[in-house]
Amino acid sequence: MNLTIDNLDGSGPRDYTAALDAERPPRVHRRLNRPAELRAWLVANDAQFVVPARGARIILARDSGEKLFTGYAAAPPQYDYLGWGERGPVYRYALRALGDESLLDSKALPRRAPLVNRAAGDALKQLANDLLPGAFNTSAVENLTLLPFYSADTRRSWSEHASALALRSRAVYRAHDGALWFHAVGATTHALDEASPSFSPEGLQLDLAHRLLNDVTITGYIEPRAYVKDYFLGDGYSLGFNLSEVPFSRGGSVVLDEEYKDALLSPLRWTVSAAPGAVAVSGGKLRVDGAGAVSFAEQVELGGAVLLQHGDFEFTAASDALLGGLYTGALALAGCFAGFRVSPSGAQSVIAGVANGAPAGTTLTTVAGHRYVLTTRLYAQEIYRRGPAYHSSLHPAGSGRGGATVRAGVRVILEVHDLDPNNPPSLVAPSTVLFDAVLPAAPEFCRYALVNAAALHCSIAFTRLLRPAEAQVRSCMVGGSWRSRLVGALSEGAECRISSAPELYFYSPYAPASNEKIVVTYRSSGRASARVKDPDSIAAEARGADDGVRGAVLALAAPPALTSADCEQAALAVLDDSTQPACAGEYGVWSDFLPGGSDVFPGDALQVNVPSRAAAFSAIVREVEIEAADLAGDRAQYKIRFANDAAEPLALDFHQAATSALPDTAAIPAQVGAQYLAAVTEAEVIDVTSTSVMIDAGADPPAGGGFEVRRSDAGWGPDNDRNLLGRFTGRLLFLSRLSRVQNYFLRQYDAAAPPRYSRYSALLHVDYPL
Repeated sequence: MNLTIDNLDGSGPRDYTAALDAERPPRVHRRLNRPAELRAWLVANDAQFVVPARGARIILARDSGEKLFTGYAAAPPQYDYLGWGERGPVYRYALRALGDESLLDSKALPRRAPLVNRAAGDALKQLANDLLPGAFNTSAVENLTLLPFYSADTRRSWSEHASALALRSRAVYRAHDGALWFHAVGATTHALDEASPSFSPEGLQLDLAHRLLNDVTITGYIEPRAYVKDYFLGDGYSLGFNLSEVPFSRGGSVVLDEEYKDALLSPLRWTVSAAPGAVAVSGGKLRVDGAGAVSFAEQVELGGAVLLQHGDFEFTAASDALLGGLYTGALALAGCFAGFRVSPSGAQSVIAGVANGAPAGTTLTTVAGHRYVLTTRLYAQEIYRRGPAYHSSLHPAGSGRGGATVRAGVRVILEVHDLDPNNPPSLVAPSTVLFDAVLPAAPEFCRYALVNAAALHCSIAFTRLLRPAEAQVRSCMVGGSWRSRLVGALSEGAECRISSAPELYFYSPYAPASNEKIVVTYRSSGRASARVKDPDSIAAEARGADDGVRGAVLALAAPPALTSADCEQAALAVLDDSTQPACAGEYGVWSDFLPGGSDVFPGDALQVNVPSRAAAFSAIVREVEIEAADLAGDRAQYKIRFANDAAEPLALDFHQAATSALPDTAAIPAQVGAQYLAAVTEAEVIDVTSTSVMIDAGADPPAGGGFEVRRSDAGWGPDNDRNLLGRFTGRLLFLSRLSRVQNYFLRQYDAAAPPRYSRYSALLHVDYPL
């Protein structure tokens, strides 16, 4: 074997093999989805010996050229004094090096927008490219699982993110010899068969403990729950209205805040396609003069509330462009889901809304010297438009459980705030709404292009992408029609805000008129959880007084369980493996007799077939320790530690349970995804009197079923009448009103035995004077 070290001093690699301490051979420690580590001990063997420097490039290779380790010295070597020699003091140098990823780990990740709708492998390459563009060969990086969202926390190292991406995909990453690998675990299989002449029975240790689970409860994040509509009536002077629930919020509201302070647009945020000089940054503004496109580096998820402030535009000439466009495909009008169309009109321009690839709504003609803040507000019924995927030994990378898209309509509001520098009141004047409508079956993700121009002449002062309060406000004057009330800051043309009280508060210039109807639409929140049990395993384990249940409550840390439906999929992934025997072990062998005759890496599969120990199972290699005990003979001793997913989950990470609020009922695997009906998301109050309320359920009842209405969100089912207000078999529901403030919780049910209900309620909250 050969040890070469390049101290990066311009002298190139040096051969340190002869300096290796014969009493302490080099050791390589490989761990699954963690940097490899080398420890070596050197003794100066001649006057030309150079003490390895911190950051030196280190390679341990076999005589054949096969590299057992490549990486960089993690620190200056430690000195051990051995005595006095012919040339003076003699030292042993203890050297510690980490794998090639340490080059990436030595740098702090730049702040970037979360990666949205990206494959795990693509995200891995992106983060590596953010740190050292082109430094690694990434041809062996596979895409694998599609992730709806991944936030690259700058406090974590590149290898920590690589490990997190691997966990979400049941994959293995490796940085070795200047290249990155990312592929499904088990892509390489080694056979450990006692019938093989190279099998070493004394080197095998097995742990075949039967750690079994067949009744699993998973808890996850705080999820969006009831579909809430709060109804109020203006009295001409009240500005504040108390909401019935705290609106669900995802937090981390600022996705992009671009003030154009740098000399160039950052490639971490923007992709520019334009002729030279057509797009430039100067004087704190983005200046566009000609044709070109400026696109956001990440996609935008059309879920919950999204606020896109495209910027403060000052037009210098008549223009032809699409601004602030959300695209489902190519940057063209036909593929523009929502945005603004700017068309020339003499020396000025006309601004119009765009919806589903066509001009929509009203228009506004620009005025010389004015500035225009273009804003898109999106309100989707569903907060998340794609669920995470969960993997197991039965559902490997690329075929995980879950990960489905969620259909939803999206209310699109396109507004323009006209700012006249010579008219200060225009700074707080209401914005002009060009378009306001619900677009059904909206795309889950869109590409965002701030500018897509044929001939644009303007400057842009800022661009922001925010996730505001997940609530929309609409009102209707007596005899009028419903309109959206803009939520946000008064200085940005908004009319009201949502506080954490929780309260809807109108700014004084926009106080609701007497008898003006107001409705606030949002989602309530609660802890996501689900319980799934395997009846076959339970029956097989039953013995006498033992009912066979082997249960656990697990709080899932990663992949994130954003909803109760996600918790169900995660529970299924746990059951895939936990109802099987847990198998683990360790195998020590010389390199000459490695299973399959080739080097072994963490993430490889090991097919164990040792009938004499009743062992026949497949496992994944978790760690490999290599001791180069015979340098002259080019031989090493290997210690391979392995386990299957039942013993050590590969694609699920748990932490201490965060709540004791657990589901009352358990599903069986065959029921998951089919045991609930859709929520009655379109239910609404259509008439209120001092003694009654009329509700339109928004859909016809299921065949043989109907709608159940309760005073509180509990007790659902045909056998509980404690808080029941009624069961109805028609779309229109007539209910008594007993107080000024009253809640009506609705779920639909069908004719199954027992009946199936909606997972989440619709809450209609009425706060009207009697």
